[in-house]
Amino acid sequence: MKYFYFFLIACSGLFIPLAVAQSLPGVSNGVQDKRPEVYALVGARVYVDYRTVYEGATLLIKEGRVLAVDTELTLPAEAVVMDLQGKTIYPSFIDPYTSYGLEEVKPSRGARYYQEGPQLESVHRGSLRGFNDAIHTTYRADEAFKQDKARAHVLRSAGFGSVLSHRADGIVRGTGLVVATSDRPSHETVIKARASAHYSFDKGRSKQDYPRSLMGATALLRQTHLDAQWYNENRSDQPVNVSLAAYPSLLELPQIFETRHKYETLLADRIGGELKLNYIIAGSGDEYQRVADIKATGAAFVLPLNFPKPYDVTDPYVALETSLSEMKHWALAPSNASRLHQAGIRFAFTARGLKKPTDFLPQLREVIRHGLSKEATLKAITYTPAELLRLTDKLGSLRKGRIANFLITNGDIFDDEVVIHAHWVQGLPYVLSSRTLPDYRGKYSLTLPQGNYTLDIKGKAQAPSAELQVPEQDTLRAKVAVRVESAGIALRVNLPDSKEHLLLSGWSSGGGNLRGRGQGKNGTWFSWTARYTAPLEVEQNKPKEHKIVQADITYPFVAYGNTALPKPKTYLVRGATVWTNETEGIVDNLDVLFSEGKIQAIGNELALPAGAVEVNGSGKHLTSGIIDEHSHIALFDVNEWSEAVTAEVRMRDVIDPEDINIYRQLAGGVTAAQLLHGSANPIGGQSALIKFRWGASPEDMRIGQKDGFIKFALGENVKRANAPPVWSKRFPQTRMGVEQVFV
Repeated sequence: MKYFYFFLIACSGLFIPLAVAQSLPGVSNGVQDKRPEVYALVGARVYVDYRTVYEGATLLIKEGRVLAVDTELTLPAEAVVMDLQGKTIYPSFIDPYTSYGLEEVKPSRGARYYQEGPQLESVHRGSLRGFNDAIHTTYRADEAFKQDKARAHVLRSAGFGSVLSHRADGIVRGTGLVVATSDRPSHETVIKARASAHYSFDKGRSKQDYPRSLMGATALLRQTHLDAQWYNENRSDQPVNVSLAAYPSLLELPQIFETRHKYETLLADRIGGELKLNYIIAGSGDEYQRVADIKATGAAFVLPLNFPKPYDVTDPYVALETSLSEMKHWALAPSNASRLHQAGIRFAFTARGLKKPTDFLPQLREVIRHGLSKEATLKAITYTPAELLRLTDKLGSLRKGRIANFLITNGDIFDDEVVIHAHWVQGLPYVLSSRTLPDYRGKYSLTLPQGNYTLDIKGKAQAPSAELQVPEQDTLRAKVAVRVESAGIALRVNLPDSKEHLLLSGWSSGGGNLRGRGQGKNGTWFSWTARYTAPLEVEQNKPKEHKIVQADITYPFVAYGNTALPKPKTYLVRGATVWTNETEGIVDNLDVLFSEGKIQAIGNELALPAGAVEVNGSGKHLTSGIIDEHSHIALFDVNEWSEAVTAEVRMRDVIDPEDINIYRQLAGGVTAAQLLHGSANPIGGQSALIKFRWGASPEDMRIGQKDGFIKFALGENVKRANAPPVWSKRFPQTRMGVEQVFV
């Protein structure tokens, strides 16, 4: 056996592959490297998975795969042995939502878009593809993937050994692939070529006018599914349509749906239910605001970690523009994962949305400070993403046969000052931090030719700061620049009593003391010593305080919300003047009994049921709630005006239960409404009939399962009379044209 100690590899500061796997069809120039690629990493604390830990274990890997993990193993004669006493090994992280190796897509809409006017037809019209540019059923990430070694290095540094990559463009986005972040040849990094299918409510860079609303995007997704189903059942009789032909193959893969807020999440799950699909939700981070509804979906989630930054509220007028919900979300967003975990909801984490991938671990530590256990956190970055992508036989643990993706650290991966020494990806080691630097923090008595001083070295062990003081003279202090290296310590000093500039280089001399050589003005060399006198207890031992801001979750999550959803009670209103809206007209001094949200009895001297709430109605009037038959409040979108006929869109898909107008309407006595499509089209969408249940979910606001009605409109809006000329392309242009739409 060959023995190579970890520090010898790490201190080299370079990575030289110790063996290279044979690749197909073989090398074309030179000879193949047929060395066995067998490594034994001995003596470490090994996390086989998120809950299985071996102390003092050996991790045996061969040709990029885990061969075995145990505390007692017989090592093959050809194994390269590495001593990892005192180190910890973790499975590499998996990011299930990236665009690594693919083009970053930015929406094409902007000022020029409004100058050009609408694009009514697909740019593919007349081709073999579908009718809408936001549908990309034929896109395959594995065919577009280009290895990016610089980006792979960044991902490895953040702990990611593998990632799912897809192109975030359109409503149906095609497939994603899973790749390793190693520098092996590009084709060797591919772990699963067709790993997932992707969807959203955002049409991406499509310039086609339809859809222009959330309800339009929902209708397009639903219609694409139904069209594809019909087309593939009747293909022999139909013209070729490669978009519809490709769609069924997407349904065989894990289905990942990106949403922009919690109500889009509930909508995506409901559409998935209609289409008999179980979507994995790539969420927005506000799921905690409706945990019960989120749990009821049964969906798994990919959670972002891009928590809001603190708002600047120093200007009172600017502070007025920051809403209560924004302030509460800032306080509660880091607790999102903890609350979902407590509810039994599965989730993984992604670095998508962070400024840089290396912010991932610090954000995870923030999640842990807000209540998520370390075990659950480790599961969410290793096992769960592998499980969601159906890759637990390859990734997410260090069990036999899995790909050899793992991190080597000097301790707990979630500690603030942990050092990740190396990251092995597909059996290849990449050095991230060559060593653990010595910890020189403490109080010293520094002796220089110029005199004696007190030296305090403090701050972080790997990047400390220092201060020099003349003994018993508090005003004579100076900051000292410090650089710690494996071989010792370097100090740059401006003496506080003479301002003389000194450069000191030193090393440990035993007992915590330091000694070394220095150089002063004119390049004069001298010797110096620093005797260790005491630890800096506050800096070394006191943990960093992280203040957790508390806030109530309210329903809805806006001003005037309630900390709990109201529950039906039994009420008896006595002696009121009742407006019956029936033949009896207005009747004085009546009792009315309500229970389970319905009128149970009307009369005089009604008995008070046990547990009922009695309300004195004397001198008060009791009427039916007002019903608004034509309303546009409580909607995320009102018009899908991109086409003349949009009968397929549904207002129930865009109910906004947090619209403050619900609260105001209730204050005015309105209790129910028909939410109608706007008047931008001759034929608009299907209406929604709702009760104003303040704090309920969109579906719970609907009146039973009652179907809505359809909106028809006439007049100037319909023919786009007030639109700029460039936006007046859509038929109809005249009232005669409007008539023809109906005909």
